[in-house]
Amino acid sequence: MAVLPIRIMGDPVLHSPAAPVEEVTDEIRTLVADMYETMDAAPGVGLAAPQVGVGLRIFTYTYQDDEGAEWRGEIINPELWMTPLIPGDPDEDEESEGCLSFPGERFPLRRSERVRVTGTDLEGRPVSIEVDGWRARILQHEFDHLDGVLYVDRLSDSDWKTTQKIARKRGWGRPGASWLPGVDDLEG
Repeated sequence: MAVLPIRIMGDPVLHSPAAPVEEVTDEIRTLVADMYETMDAAPGVGLAAPQVGVGLRIFTYTYQDDEGAEWRGEIINPELWMTPLIPGDPDEDEESEGCLSFPGERFPLRRSERVRVTGTDLEGRPVSIEVDGWRARILQHEFDHLDGVLYVDRLSDSDWKTTQKIARKRGWGRPGASWLPGVDDLEG
């Protein structure tokens, strides 16, 4: 297993829809193992294949449930169903999120409260996850990556403008920008 460089906003792979996985091969298994290693090293609660430069519909996740049990998994070729979004402005304390592809920053973003995600795991077994709250936010965030959408693309106009200033100042917003967990001094 290896920790992979995480692409930063502006790299084309982050802004393009990912392709379906046609077959789980040894290369896919290695990619997923490396994604877990990278997600843990970052540290993050989710990681999509485009974030490590691979335009395939795969993401990994980790979270604790309400009883404190840890859930980890991968979803290949996921589909997402959401409850309707509650209108209004996001609560900055309860609805802020960050992203390993826009590291070190957090912004408020309204997400659906409850989701169901289906797909398969590395063994081809069906996966179906129904979660709410923070866990629903994680799955929506990672699913967005597979459609070429970063959370900063969904922000209010004023927050979006702030992200553009940050990106310019840090030299992001260009192909090839990345950081390596455990080596570079960045957080997301």
